[in-house]
Amino acid sequence: QVQLAESGGGSVQAGGSLRLSCAATGYTLSLNCMGWFRQAPGKEREGIATIYIGTGTSKHAASVKGRFTISQDKDKKEVYLQMNSLTPDDSAIYYCAADRDFCSKYWGSRADFDYYGQGTQVTVSS
Repeated sequence: QVQLAESGGGSVQAGGSLRLSCAATGYTLSLNCMGWFRQAPGKEREGIATIYIGTGTSKHAASVKGRFTISQDKDKKEVYLQMNSLTPDDSAIYYCAADRDFCSKYWGSRADFDYYGQGTQVTVSS
């Protein structure tokens, strides 16, 4: 089993920045891909960024590309999401996720990840 714990959410004004962190514990050797998802009220959960643990190769959804950046610290088993130029449309609960498969599985089929954290709220005011 793998446990994921997010931190760093909060409230910010439009145009501001936040950095989310996710710490992975448990059987992390089984993991290949880490990612960030978000879900706003009344909307489906959206995958916004993934990173392949082995090489650090990352991919971002079009909705956040150029504004958000996913990164990792392999030694600490942590993943981060730097969010810049935030807008009210970015308001959502943000979830850290981990999968034993390669990240391409998600982008090809939008399949669920194996593990999700509890989520952290991000609120952007205009």
